[in-house]
Amino acid sequence: MLKVLFLCTGNSCRSQMAEGWARQLKGDSIEAYSAGVEMHGLNPKAVHVMSEAGVDISGHRSKHVRELSGVAFDYVVTVCGNAQESCPVFPGTTKVVHVGFDDPPRLAKEARTEDEALGHYRRVRDEIRKFVATLPESLTTLACSPPSS
Repeated sequence: MLKVLFLCTGNSCRSQMAEGWARQLKGDSIEAYSAGVEMHGLNPKAVHVMSEAGVDISGHRSKHVRELSGVAFDYVVTVCGNAQESCPVFPGTTKVVHVGFDDPPRLAKEARTEDEALGHYRRVRDEIRKFVATLPESLTTLACSPPSS
């Protein structure tokens, strides 16, 4: 089973959604994890829109990538630009893939209503679902080799 880490800035929204979808859709082929280069806490709106789609991430918690240093990942998927730029070096044969998604909390700041704000979360949730549905096959075409030391 492939071990895949979804990495985001704060492990509050996008990476949590990706982990939830991977567990739901690909639990037979992927052992999914999520973490951040910082910790911002689990985003309640992310929990809400995932619940609407039948995926419960309410038991997840925000984790710093250092907490998972003992796990030998096959792939690390950065889901935001900041995580891509701040991505730590992973040992061994870990391959890093970047698939960026819009930041729902940032987009929702300009929303005039709660439903408009949730619309941003729903759109990104659905985009992440489409990406996760392509796993693990798409990882091999997206992967960069780890930097040589």
